Amino acid sequence: MTREPLGVAVIGYSFMGKAHSNAWRNVRAFYPGVPAVRQQVLVGRDEAAVKEAASHYGWAESATDWRSVIERDDVDVVDVCTPGDSHAEITLAALAAGKHVLVEKPLSNTVAESEAMLAAAREAEARGVRAMIGFNYRRVPALALTRQLIADGRIGAVRQVRAAYLQDWLADADAPMTWRLRKEQAGSGVLGDLGSHVVDQLHYLLGDPVVAASGHLRTFVPERTGPQGREPVTVDDAAWATLETGSGVVASVEVSRMATGRKNGLTLEVYGDRGSVAFDLERLNELMVLDRPDDVAAGARRVLVTETDHPWLSAWWPPGHVLGWDHTFTSQAADFLTAIAEGTSPQPSFADGLAVQRVLAAIEQSAGDDGRRVAVREGA
Repeated sequence: MTREPLGVAVIGYSFMGKAHSNAWRNVRAFYPGVPAVRQQVLVGRDEAAVKEAASHYGWAESATDWRSVIERDDVDVVDVCTPGDSHAEITLAALAAGKHVLVEKPLSNTVAESEAMLAAAREAEARGVRAMIGFNYRRVPALALTRQLIADGRIGAVRQVRAAYLQDWLADADAPMTWRLRKEQAGSGVLGDLGSHVVDQLHYLLGDPVVAASGHLRTFVPERTGPQGREPVTVDDAAWATLETGSGVVASVEVSRMATGRKNGLTLEVYGDRGSVAFDLERLNELMVLDRPDDVAAGARRVLVTETDHPWLSAWWPPGHVLGWDHTFTSQAADFLTAIAEGTSPQPSFADGLAVQRVLAAIEQSAGDDGRRVAVREGA
């Protein structure tokens, strides 16, 4: 039986901590059938800052020591929203303590860490403890509908995919140093940050794992100013890759945090032998669909993905009332709580996170060897 309400601790209070806090605060309002939750504690290193954030986001209390928090009896769920270098340590400790764990993407900074996390999650699952990785874009209704259209054969056999995730928050060479630009904390740059989303979407939409990669990485601004003065940027600013799936689909991928004028531009174009589907995150309630190949004058049509029978929409608003980026986190929290209550395996799993990490590692290996083709390591 699931104890209710479930006490939740979120580790990390900045960008992702805020998004996840919003989800935990609202999940029962839109998904009343899931277990009740208690926003127990928000954790961060800066005592004053995390205390203020906890007050704003609706948490009962704040703390600075995550190790003591995961041992508490009033904490049932640990939600990890920290930089990637601490994902493995926190997750392994939380699972060992019997806590259900949700981890923001990417799963960790290395394949080896991700493998250890998956092994721990499988052992914990045998004890009734659940673990999930937070690829929130799986809960965008338009992308879930894209997956359904592909699976139903509406665009025929998929041949190729064009994918790009472009932002510009680092385009200014004078933008300050941040932890995301230090390899020891972030693991990689835009490749792990945005590329992980793209690779997971390829796996999710196609149901077809990437088996080979060739890639290139570029750091356009090699130094930035941090608290102690100028320091080197040790990760990539932009990345390009050609990916191949097991069934022969070819995907071209571009990710960048230096694409001047693009704020959060995730675009996906899937081309089959009978049609196509195109998506743009900056218009996340819409799809452009071509699935009438016999009508040469038809062209692609705009589909507004807000109908109650579209994926994820039944919990929200009447048709035509669009959703936003933040809704994906609420649906994600609802899925995790449902899995906990029903004793099922939540998706996406740590195995999915490891699969993404292996593709990213292959891209990075290829980039270090003049873009040669690298096979993606197999096995879960």
